[in-house]
Amino acid sequence: MPATTTHPSVCPLDCPDRCSLEVTVRDGRVESIDAGPLNPGTDGYICGKVRHFARRQYGPDRLLHPMRRTGPKGSGQFERIAWDEAIATIALQLDAARHDSGGESILPFYYGGSNGLLTQDTADARLFRTLGASRLARTVCAAPTGAATKAMYGKMATVDFADFDEARFILIWGANPRESNIHLVPRLKAARARGARIALVDPRRTLAEGIVDLHLPVYPGTDGPVALAMVAHLERQGAVDRDFLAENATGAGRLLEAARAWSLERAAGVARVEPAAIAALAEAYAAADPALLRCGWGLERNRNGESAVAAVLALPAVAGKFGRRGGGYALSNSSAYQVDGERLAGVPEKPTRVVNMNLLGRTLLEEKSPPIKALFVYNANPVATVPDQHRIIEGMKREDLFTVVFEQVMTDTAPYADILLPATTFLEHTELSTSYGAYGVTLSGPVIPAEGEARSNEAVFTAIGDALGIAGSWPRGEAQIAAALEAIGGPLAEKDPAERLRIVRGGGRLAFDFPGERPVQFKTAFPRTDDGKVHLWPAELGEDPYLFLPDPGDARHPLALISPATDRTISSSLAEYGFTEAFLEIHPDDAGARGLADGDTARVHNALGEVIVRVRLSATIRRGVAALPKGIWNRHTKNGVVGNALVPDAISRVSGGACFNDARVEVARA
Repeated sequence: MPATTTHPSVCPLDCPDRCSLEVTVRDGRVESIDAGPLNPGTDGYICGKVRHFARRQYGPDRLLHPMRRTGPKGSGQFERIAWDEAIATIALQLDAARHDSGGESILPFYYGGSNGLLTQDTADARLFRTLGASRLARTVCAAPTGAATKAMYGKMATVDFADFDEARFILIWGANPRESNIHLVPRLKAARARGARIALVDPRRTLAEGIVDLHLPVYPGTDGPVALAMVAHLERQGAVDRDFLAENATGAGRLLEAARAWSLERAAGVARVEPAAIAALAEAYAAADPALLRCGWGLERNRNGESAVAAVLALPAVAGKFGRRGGGYALSNSSAYQVDGERLAGVPEKPTRVVNMNLLGRTLLEEKSPPIKALFVYNANPVATVPDQHRIIEGMKREDLFTVVFEQVMTDTAPYADILLPATTFLEHTELSTSYGAYGVTLSGPVIPAEGEARSNEAVFTAIGDALGIAGSWPRGEAQIAAALEAIGGPLAEKDPAERLRIVRGGGRLAFDFPGERPVQFKTAFPRTDDGKVHLWPAELGEDPYLFLPDPGDARHPLALISPATDRTISSSLAEYGFTEAFLEIHPDDAGARGLADGDTARVHNALGEVIVRVRLSATIRRGVAALPKGIWNRHTKNGVVGNALVPDAISRVSGGACFNDARVEVARA
């Protein structure tokens, strides 16, 4: 009879929930994946994306062997080669690029939101730092939010999801829990059952009407003026907590002065909402105690990213919502771990050229000092996820560009590789995971053998380094896990290193030791700024931190195109089975004005190109806005082009963040 076993695991994918898993294995193959007991926040269920992960594990797109290109770039024509030949070829090409054009002619391209402390910024960082490669600014996501939170609060620890139950008012701004944070939804329902009100600021109504009490459907890019108008309204209503500001903030006077320029009417005009709706939201937020702000990443994806996030995150300080459980703000908790990246890498970072990942296409085609001669893509799928898709593809077609793609499946980027390498999945290697949602550190090991000849990041980058003669006594195996645990600081710094290792090795979850168990901002967790105060006029965000840049659109392209997350993918991961076809979501009034009915095939276009897709009408999206899902692949549209082909490679003014929501388009019958 076939042997069936159940193994604990942890989902490391780019999601704040960090679910614990139980994986049932039958004869060495995954039979099912379900929720495990390790993380109490998992609460007995997991998302459908990961429940069906075996479809990636054993699917037809899975890469099983190293391969070398035999046809034109992009053709997907490859022949199988041995690992030794693949490693030797890569080492030879990287060494040639370094000697002919300098180390900066080598560009590692990666993001790695689904990677932990063992599989990224370790062996890979050692390799590329030693080579003197160009450094990558990983700004496709979270750059503006990161810049704003660092400038204002020093990336203070934020509210744990478990404390949402305590809030009496929850303001969700630019976040989509239903699609990308599913274990928060029951907490929202529980809070509402206990009398809390829930408000949503988003161009789409992403939560059911039975959950949301107030919905403010702002036009993309206008969140900052709305938040400033709320600040000004709070001041007029006498709802500013001046005692808190005097004791715990700097720059409050300048913030209030800037906010006064945004009347309710002026902000409502640019946001295309009613002035009374902004006032009602501000008053409901001010009146509730405790009140909690859940700030997401949707509001950063435009030219006003940093200023919008800064204005929104000023609200809990202005209204005095800190210092009590269930109050304050929640965003990303990743910085609370205070990981020593230099210790993980083992090699200091060199002051080499920095390339913004959002400018990949332009860099490949236009950079001359030196030009990029070798591109190594891993933990990323830039053809599907980075702005200005056509320019990226044109750059990757360069015959003088040596490209390696190290990936689990045949993504849209993989066909442009010269050497294609098969990577292990999280079920096939060891990973130490932190969570940017709830607090905790977990260790998961391989539960099945690697498919085909797939290898881990650590094994491949170490092998390339060995082939290049990059020597070093780097920690491996158990020693690497111990070193990674010791690199974690913050509230875990006082825990004995041996005790840390014992907990995770025993299948436990390493919890944070905040006083009172979970952080309460301005009570047990404080700003990590130089003076311990919130900076409401942060110099790091420029002379005018709240500068608003007007809409970039024109009369020929009157619709804002956004790319919201869905329940099908995590970024572009899992799209090979998550989608069969992508649809353009559009309001019935906008569709009717263009002679489009539900299910019609439409041409979504601007000066950068066009996407041909079918239309799906929805009254949950505001007028003047259309949506193509985040994470789709070329195969999911009728002309083999994703929405990022319509997104300019403009970047936000402070952090260089991607401006996906600045795409302006017209829609017509195809």
